[in-house]
Amino acid sequence: MPEEPDVDTEKLNEAVHEELERDGSRFLRLIALTTAVLAALASVASLKAGGTVNEALALKTDATRLRTEASDQWAYYQAKGVKAAVQEAARTSWQAVGKEPPPEYQDRVKRYEEEQKEIAAQAREKERDAEEKQREAEELLHRHHAFANAVALFQVSIALGAVAALTRNRIVWLASLLMGLAGAAVFVWRLVA
Repeated sequence: MPEEPDVDTEKLNEAVHEELERDGSRFLRLIALTTAVLAALASVASLKAGGTVNEALALKTDATRLRTEASDQWAYYQAKGVKAAVQEAARTSWQAVGKEPPPEYQDRVKRYEEEQKEIAAQAREKERDAEEKQREAEELLHRHHAFANAVALFQVSIALGAVAALTRNRIVWLASLLMGLAGAAVFVWRLVA
């Protein structure tokens, strides 16, 4: 009967397990590293998303304030018009009875009409400023949505990284990397655009 080979299977088994642990540990470290980078990118994207939405809200508040001021100016414009109409009515009353109206009636009408021109110009300027701020706010909200989408992609990528670490599945890790790259692309695109 031939002799059995003199191979210590216990040592061989240990060597195989050590190699698997070392390879698995390297894989886990790689997952941890990429997940940490993705988490850092997600944090920056989240800060940008929060900053842009806060700035947009401030601009919308300014636009609302300017619209209110423009509305106030238009009300003031109308008040001046009413005053001019009252002066004109008083002047017409004098003329109706066949008397010459005092000249201050006509002077006041002219003054109120001049004041209306200035008030209208101020109201239009406030309306233009409000529209400009509204457009800026809309652009910032558009940017905010892109940053928020990037954050969502990073979060999904991080979750996939955790699943890859738990299952030690390289395909899931590659999916995590692809989602992370998509998030990074969206984030950089909005930074540059």
